[in-house]
Amino acid sequence: MSETFLVTGALGCLGAWTVRRLVEQGASVIAFDSGTSTARADLVLERPLTQAATLVVGDIADPATVLSAVRDHGVNRVIHLAALQVPACAADPALGARVNVVGTVNIFQAIAQSEGLVPGVAYASSFAVYGDPSVAVVRDDTPSTPRTHYGVYKAANEASARVFWDTASVRSVGIRPYVVYGVGRDQGLTAGPSLGMLAAVAGQSHRIGYGGTATYQFAADVADCLVSAARAAPQSATVVTLDGVAADMPSLLSLIEAAEPGARGHLTHANTELPFPPGVQADAAERLFAEVQRTPLAAGIEQTLAHFRRNVSAAGFTAVAERLRTGS
Repeated sequence: MSETFLVTGALGCLGAWTVRRLVEQGASVIAFDSGTSTARADLVLERPLTQAATLVVGDIADPATVLSAVRDHGVNRVIHLAALQVPACAADPALGARVNVVGTVNIFQAIAQSEGLVPGVAYASSFAVYGDPSVAVVRDDTPSTPRTHYGVYKAANEASARVFWDTASVRSVGIRPYVVYGVGRDQGLTAGPSLGMLAAVAGQSHRIGYGGTATYQFAADVADCLVSAARAAPQSATVVTLDGVAADMPSLLSLIEAAEPGARGHLTHANTELPFPPGVQADAAERLFAEVQRTPLAAGIEQTLAHFRRNVSAAGFTAVAERLRTGS
């Protein structure tokens, strides 16, 4: 059976990487997003998004629009990533709930109404569902205690997924990433390391807004997990926390400077730690994604820097570099 994937939030970092992975594998992709600027996605794909996928501009919070995106394009796989990030949800909680919660309900409802054509959905939850930084290591049975609007919305989506499985047999896999890094990661609470890598190549200084130890996941690896989850469509409403590489901020900056020596002395960081547990023991994810390669942190940083170097004159690079320069 031919595959046609609907990827929501396709113009974001994970969305763009997911589109790239799918296109590389020969799948047809419907890239759904509320925005129209493809600069970030063009940078990730290293070619115009519109040459690789069909772009559909629409409001994820409008149920008719979402249902039309599924029905009108012969979609049989769905990866749902459309969401506002932590700062945007904090600034406008009502809008955050509309996009992150109502939008997710609309995706599940559209799948329930697909008459079996779409077996299930892979969607992005978040490590933000864990809000107790006194917990040293998150395990599969760690309670969800979100302390941000964004985290609350993601926890609500996980609960909705369970209800849709119980009432409509909609299969789902929710993935909780921690600090995703790579080309295109220029928004959100934990975008600092990726912006630091961009700054290193652009010859700029950058201060990362947090310190301490966190678990890092290469964007391309997370995209591979999402694609694998969408294809697996297990008979359940599963949620897994992704594993990754734990590193403290000085070690992370040392790896960037080793790969880009000109950055030495130009990258700094705050001492404020992230409001989440620093470590992950993700047994369920390791079993579910056993076939998905995990990129070592040093290799992921080197690949990210090389990607930026190749595209220093690409249209997307200028836009992102300007955002970094102005702090907007």
